[in-house]
Amino acid sequence: MDTIKVVPAMIYTETTPNPNTLKFVVNRPLMPNDFVEIQNIDEAKNAPIAIELFQFPNVVAIYMSNNFISITKDDKLEWFELMPEIKQFLKKYLDEDKPLLLPEFVKPSKTASNQIADNDTDVDIRIKTALDKYVKPAVEMDGGNISFVSFQDGKLTLQLQGSCSGCPSSTITLKQGIENIMKRFVPEVQEVVAEN
Repeated sequence: MDTIKVVPAMIYTETTPNPNTLKFVVNRPLMPNDFVEIQNIDEAKNAPIAIELFQFPNVVAIYMSNNFISITKDDKLEWFELMPEIKQFLKKYLDEDKPLLLPEFVKPSKTASNQIADNDTDVDIRIKTALDKYVKPAVEMDGGNISFVSFQDGKLTLQLQGSCSGCPSSTITLKQGIENIMKRFVPEVQEVVAEN
């Protein structure tokens, strides 16, 4: 009987617009077409990789999607002090084929979604489609995610996750980039704001 061999993990890092977030990109899928953001050790229950990452000094949030893990640290240490050890840990963890999430893992309830729901209006559907097609790919390249929260009276509220959450340039990106795109594709949108 043939055994399936795990492809050795190759990991490289990418900076993000958020100086406190570094994107660790892996040469294989981690969470295809899905994501999870874990903002503290309490949310890491049944997420073994997150539990271990929170043991590193100054790690404050973890975002996992497609083929990358974005890690956010506080201001007390610089990335050159943390990155080599985290990169080595991730390689070993992935090479041992350990699970990212256990089947019992429950996503934190605050996670918004771009999935079309039965009760979505025509405008909601157009917004979610535009987000997925035109905004999300660019945001993912920077190690983050953006999700629909609500649309009411011309005001679109979005949830920023991963490197986008707490990023100093996120307000500019939201107002100058995302707001312009959304107004172009969904004229009903008059303003775009981030959920607090």
